[in-house]
Amino acid sequence: MTEQLRICIDVPDLEKGIAFYTQVFGLTLGRRLGRGWAELLGASSAIDLLAEPAGSAPSPGSGAARDYARHWTPVHLDWPVPDLDAAVRRAQAAGAILDRDVQTRKYGRLANLADPFGNGFCFLEMRGRGYDELLGT
Repeated sequence: MTEQLRICIDVPDLEKGIAFYTQVFGLTLGRRLGRGWAELLGASSAIDLLAEPAGSAPSPGSGAARDYARHWTPVHLDWPVPDLDAAVRRAQAAGAILDRDVQTRKYGRLANLADPFGNGFCFLEMRGRGYDELLGT
């Protein structure tokens, strides 16, 4: 059996999360797996939006609390797009924040954004051979 990667994203408001992720990324609502859980389909992995209140502990015994202001996380999603400028405009119209100016890299253009819940993500518009441009061959 092939294992399927699932991506879980905490949001404070499930309906607002569904609206944002379907509008910006073109995902579709799959199953509702409870009052606070929605499955989104259309990416290479299913995305599960999980409604969790601000201030709640992410795990038992954790001293951390969920905070939906812009925050740093060591894991984020990179979304390849054919038109970076159009993707950024669509995301901003839905409530995303552009963290800094669009960057041009050897492999293409990159936009660092945050969803309305403080979770970071990037749009990538690849050029040439994409990441293989970094290999120099």
